[in-house]
Amino acid sequence: MEAVAKLRNCPTSPRKMRLVVDMIRGKKVEDALNILRFNNRKMYALYVEKLLKSAIANWGQVNQSTNFEDLVVKTVFVDGGMIAKRMQPAPQGRGYKIRKRSNHITLVVDTKVQTTVETQSN
Repeated sequence: MEAVAKLRNCPTSPRKMRLVVDMIRGKKVEDALNILRFNNRKMYALYVEKLLKSAIANWGQVNQSTNFEDLVVKTVFVDGGMIAKRMQPAPQGRGYKIRKRSNHITLVVDTKVQTTVETQSN
């Protein structure tokens, strides 16, 4: 049973957030938390770390279990969010556009699925 956590309108650039999110995709939850805690991109990693902890708590509510050793970050992706548009005064009566971007992050946590290959004998 998987658990989902979503963060909407996070005030950071989606392109830079994807760099952080790509580091934890497919990792165990403990490893992902350590990667985020000691990441150089502190501002971005803080949002993802809080979201991962929320997904773990959601998983505990759904499954009524505290066994987190088998949890894996199943999927995580970043979508673009609202863009606040501003104008900056520029020389000779012009104006430069400023686009303050935001993003939406979706994180899915699930237990690691053990796949077994059965051989068929003819």
